[in-house]
Amino acid sequence: MKGVKIVLVDDHALFRNGLKGLISMREGYEVVAEAGDGGEFLDMLPTLEADVVFMDISMPNVGGEEATRKALSLCPDLKIVTLSMFGEESYYTRMVEAGAKGFLLKDSSIEEVFEAIDTVAAGGDYFSQRLLSSMSNRLRGTELSSGELSSREIEILLAICRGLSNQEIAEELFISKRTVDAHRANILEKTGCKNTASLVVYAIRNRLVEL
Repeated sequence: MKGVKIVLVDDHALFRNGLKGLISMREGYEVVAEAGDGGEFLDMLPTLEADVVFMDISMPNVGGEEATRKALSLCPDLKIVTLSMFGEESYYTRMVEAGAKGFLLKDSSIEEVFEAIDTVAAGGDYFSQRLLSSMSNRLRGTELSSGELSSREIEILLAICRGLSNQEIAEELFISKRTVDAHRANILEKTGCKNTASLVVYAIRNRLVEL
């Protein structure tokens, strides 16, 4: 089994050491580098081999947003997951626009950490399940309009924000998965979004959900 190479970028050494220790206990996963801020991370980037980077948002010197933008301009295929806390929601849009693949809350369980690693390493986007749950508890409702999206498309977009897969959405709405696939493709085209992370941010921006 090929090991997953992980980088931790956070200005709190105690947090990095704790997360590194937990990750190292699982076979097939390895923390290959650590950095105390975005500038330190960017300095090591030219010689770095990594599958997933966990990036703190608020750091001294070079913060997470700037580091993410610069890193992805140099290495477009790099997969960066934002480490966040409740209360930092104002950064979500900017981090996704910078290229982050999603968010993991700092107090997540270790099992969710590995779920995020596996999902992002495989090319997907990941939002903390607690974050999605918090969002779904504050959905405004499908009576709101959002540009050219139909009421059904808004309904499906909100389900995506709750973390449901296309199959789960199909079962909940009593429609076929193929229909959900088609609606999802239309939503991506109409909104100009490229992935799940950017769809969630679109819903936030258009006040379909509140954080």
